[in-house]
Amino acid sequence: MGNIVCGGAMLQCSFGVAPSSLMVLPVNQVMTSMPIANIMDNKPMVNIMPFGMCQSMANPTVAAATAAKFGTLTPMPCIPMTAAPWAPGSPTVLVANMPALNNTSKCMCNWGGVIQVVQPGQVTIQVP
Repeated sequence: MGNIVCGGAMLQCSFGVAPSSLMVLPVNQVMTSMPIANIMDNKPMVNIMPFGMCQSMANPTVAAATAAKFGTLTPMPCIPMTAAPWAPGSPTVLVANMPALNNTSKCMCNWGGVIQVVQPGQVTIQVP
C-alpha cells in the first residue's frame, strides 16, 4: 500500500533539476497536523510547485531555447502541466471521497516528466 502522503511531501520530476514540495490545501477536511493528500491534489502551481528548470524537449519553451542555441539543450524554468490525477492512489483509503495519495503514486506532466514522491511528508515509527 505504501505510506499515505501529506502536505509538505518532497516530490521530484524526471525532467526537473530540483525537488519540490507538495502543497495540500485543507479542503480535504482531514483533521491531522498536516493535510492528507488525495489523487486529485494534482493542480499545477497550487499543489505541484515548479522543479527548478525543465529539461524536456517536449516543453515548448525548452524546445525554442534549444533551437536558438543551435541544438544545445537549454533548460528553461519549470511550469508543471499536470492534467491527469495521481495514479494509482490507495484503493482502500479514501480522503474526501477520493483515493488517498500514497508514496508509490505517480503524476504525469504534459511535457513527458514523471513526478514521484521522494519523501511522503510523514513517517511511520515502529516501536519494538
